[in-house]
Amino acid sequence: MNKRAKFELRKPLVLWSLSLAVFSIFGALRTGAYMLYILMTKGLKQSVCDQSFYNGPVSKFWAYAFVLSKAPELGDTIFIILRKQKLIFLHWYHHITVLLYSWYSYKDMVAGGGWFMTMNYGVHAVMYSYYALRAAGFRVSRKIAMFITLSQITQMLIGCVVNYLVFSWMQQGQCHSHVQNIIWSSLMYLSYFVLFCHFFFEAYIGKTRKARKAD
Repeated sequence: MNKRAKFELRKPLVLWSLSLAVFSIFGALRTGAYMLYILMTKGLKQSVCDQSFYNGPVSKFWAYAFVLSKAPELGDTIFIILRKQKLIFLHWYHHITVLLYSWYSYKDMVAGGGWFMTMNYGVHAVMYSYYALRAAGFRVSRKIAMFITLSQITQMLIGCVVNYLVFSWMQQGQCHSHVQNIIWSSLMYLSYFVLFCHFFFEAYIGKTRKARKAD
């Protein structure tokens, strides 16, 4: 495997990334519109605790599509391996744990899921659009990559806040969830936060410092 030449796979990668970008854009728009409507008309607590996200005529489809999409997204890893790029721990750990947690939580229709899915759709809409442009050979500003990573870090912080709100309101009998789910979700978001912060430092701040020292 180590001796073989790497596959370029430029066109398949463009199509792959573009497909996921379009899917994520539509998902972000549809779920985002629904969550914003609940937030503006019924308030923050209802937007976090309301289970109608799983049952609404439109949001139900995108919630189910979100869960199903986590399996095909593992295709990212296949491209990395075939193109002989570096497969970092953050990449496969994030993909596998999100897949397992999404499947585990969807059946219970736990509170907070609407925000979790909407945030993920939104970040992936930008991320896969960026990947598609890069794969197509366009030169994209490094600041876009930094913005995507910062968005992911922000997503993890908001995820922790949502878990805290779910736990607090669950004690009052206003949010449907269970302690085990909140613990797993919180551990995931905290671990993602640490790993993405480390990646941001290594990929952007650390490299900049090394470049300055070299000069």
